[in-house]
Amino acid sequence: MAAALTHRHIEVFRAVMTAGSVTEAAALLHSSQPTVSRELARLEFLLGYALFERLRGRLKPNARALSLFDEVQRSYQSLDHIAGRAHALGRAEQAVRLSVLCLPALSHALLPGACADFMAQHSGLQLTVTPQESPLLEEWMSAQRFDLGLTEQVHQAPAGTQLLPLLAMDEVCILPAGHALLAKTVLTPADFEGLDFVSLSADDPYRAQLDAIFAQQGVSRRLRMEAHSAVAVCAMVSAGLGLAIVNPLTALALAGPQLHLRPFSVSVPFKVAALLPLHRPAQPLVGELIECLKRETENLQTRFTAAAN
Repeated sequence: MAAALTHRHIEVFRAVMTAGSVTEAAALLHSSQPTVSRELARLEFLLGYALFERLRGRLKPNARALSLFDEVQRSYQSLDHIAGRAHALGRAEQAVRLSVLCLPALSHALLPGACADFMAQHSGLQLTVTPQESPLLEEWMSAQRFDLGLTEQVHQAPAGTQLLPLLAMDEVCILPAGHALLAKTVLTPADFEGLDFVSLSADDPYRAQLDAIFAQQGVSRRLRMEAHSAVAVCAMVSAGLGLAIVNPLTALALAGPQLHLRPFSVSVPFKVAALLPLHRPAQPLVGELIECLKRETENLQTRFTAAAN
């Protein structure tokens, strides 16, 4: 019986429930009262049960009708959403939505400046930024779930993506206000001997590189604190809990009266790259966003040179 139901039956039922009478439902449907009554009776016949009580010429929906109406309304709400999206697609800028997947550090230290420039040029654009750590970030980009990905230290493009280098800098030293080492323009591993040092977590790849460098130089730091993000490390250093070495973007974003930057004499490369999905429908404005990101990286490098002096 369910297979015999048509959209017209549901449309008539919804109109009757919405309008409250067959006469007003007929007006909503630009139809006649006899036609609506016939379609409604046909619906009840196909279902095998009544939906309304007939009281002095008026229809009163029963419990089954109310439950069915709830289901119908959910379906129509989805249809309205689809219709709204379909109309929006015909309005140039309204038709464009970009989704960006990036490492958390890049969502606060690189993207904001680039997005400010980009969004100013496209007032109707909708942009979604989703922070995610590796390796899920690379897996989601391989699955073609986002229009653009931003990651670090990727030497080979994940399956189904194209790798586009954006930035190459070095990790930097961060110091609290008033520290004696601020008198130096560049810090060496030896400068950290015996000093409190705030580390990244033990499973962080930058932590492993830095520990190896200090071990090779025979330098012993006081490793009393560690944190799982560069933002947290910077906060600890700002509070005077030690020195640290973190990525230059986070350091620059948080630099101020309580947090100062200095270059490190040993190069610890920090690289940012864009990932482009190869099998996802191309979004025409992704190229413009990448150009904004390139300009922002140039701006950040200039700001870092000024902040480190």
